[in-house]
Amino acid sequence: MKKWWLIALVVITHASHANSILVPMDESQRDHLKAYGLAYYTLTQGQHVDWLLNYRGGSFLIPFHNGVLTECKVRGISYELISAAKTNGILSEIAKPDVNMNVVRLETAPRVAVYSPKNELINDETDAVILVLDYAEIPYTIMYDEEILKDELAKYDWLHLHHEDFTGQHGRFLRRESAMIQAKIQEETAARLGFASVTDMKLAVAKRIKGFTAGGGYLFAMCSGAETFDIALAAEGSGISFKDLSGDDDSGLDYSKTLAFENFTLEPAVSRKFSDINANGTDFFQPTASYFQLFEFSAKWDIVPSLLTQNHEHVIKEFSGQTSSFNSALIKPSAWVLGDNKRAGRTRYLYGELGRGHWTYYSGHDPEGTPGWRRGNTDLSMYPHSPGYRLILNNVLFPSAKKKKQKT
Repeated sequence: MKKWWLIALVVITHASHANSILVPMDESQRDHLKAYGLAYYTLTQGQHVDWLLNYRGGSFLIPFHNGVLTECKVRGISYELISAAKTNGILSEIAKPDVNMNVVRLETAPRVAVYSPKNELINDETDAVILVLDYAEIPYTIMYDEEILKDELAKYDWLHLHHEDFTGQHGRFLRRESAMIQAKIQEETAARLGFASVTDMKLAVAKRIKGFTAGGGYLFAMCSGAETFDIALAAEGSGISFKDLSGDDDSGLDYSKTLAFENFTLEPAVSRKFSDINANGTDFFQPTASYFQLFEFSAKWDIVPSLLTQNHEHVIKEFSGQTSSFNSALIKPSAWVLGDNKRAGRTRYLYGELGRGHWTYYSGHDPEGTPGWRRGNTDLSMYPHSPGYRLILNNVLFPSAKKKKQKT
């Protein structure tokens, strides 16, 4: 009993002299994904978090608080209690002009929304962002077409689009029973809201989302959600009928309306692909043994791309999806390439600005998923260090950042 009290006294004494809690994000971290949830939780408690770009994998530095310390223990997150002298030493090291590091202060927890159907079909095609938000314990609101068209998006800071078809073709998978059910639901919704077709409704939704982004919102799109969003915007007013595409119906596309892609061509309606934006073949759920590489940016000058690429690994295993990767030749010069497979001509991760807002496109469906439609939900407790999922969570915290990009 005496020994137990002695150990407790040592722990309490150490904590009482701590100035900060350092949450390392290098290989020493027990659960990288839950560490993001801790940062989010800290922001909800009215405390700030300093994101140490390129310091030990993009670590978090948090002013000491017993509540945060308890959360580290409960969530199984690695942490270090450090003194004021140690804290100042770390910040001084990062401030040196010859090191590629920086400090970004996170101040307010972003209000997160996920664009997804709100019915039993949501579990049929797993949404990687919903999975990781749940695992990291970051709260979010699910909304779909009707909420977007009622301008409820204005209540939020960050929006995610995943496996969605903004052209109104229901993902071109009508052979699947779940897709047929979802198509019927969307057709009923479009009619009830006064649209002539699902295509018209999805275009209206895409334009609202684009307006949200231009007004200062943060848009994060994955897989076919990114590809079809640009296709829908480019096709506005073109007279193109997606149901009757023959493969040479591109003359009416207006690429000035898109966020990321230009000069792309549409695939015939009988194809499983939407366009040549998708750099993979028609068998796009085939496993791959390839890797893509994250770019390295100047943390002191190109702050936003540096923040979005924070990771303990810079070479990441590729993963599949309906839009597994983007055709590098079709990316607008204004977009930042954050990660690609240069040898294969495939881009995996893009960032850009629109008005006062920001957007990120990330290709693929599930960073740790098994290719194929009947793969089931990914158990993230088996992948707590996933570098592919870390990129998603970088984006979730992005709106909290105080500093803005200073482009070289």
